[in-house]
Amino acid sequence: MDESCDVTGCKNDKFKTVSRKEAEKIFSLSSNSNKVHLCKEHYKEFKKKTKKDREIERLTWVK
Repeated sequence: MDESCDVTGCKNDKFKTVSRKEAEKIFSLSSNSNKVHLCKEHYKEFKKKTKKDREIERLTWVK
């Protein structure tokens, strides 16, 4: 089993698993599964770049 980040060219250890649909908007991925593993650095970048989308999604659930 591969224990590294799924971002193309990254060899760091996996840290978190996220949706492929969301991650492929930001990164070039080497995995074809529905969920992808990100290292700590790529996860931090993912969180920064999806912050606005996550806020909007959270607000739409509040009624």
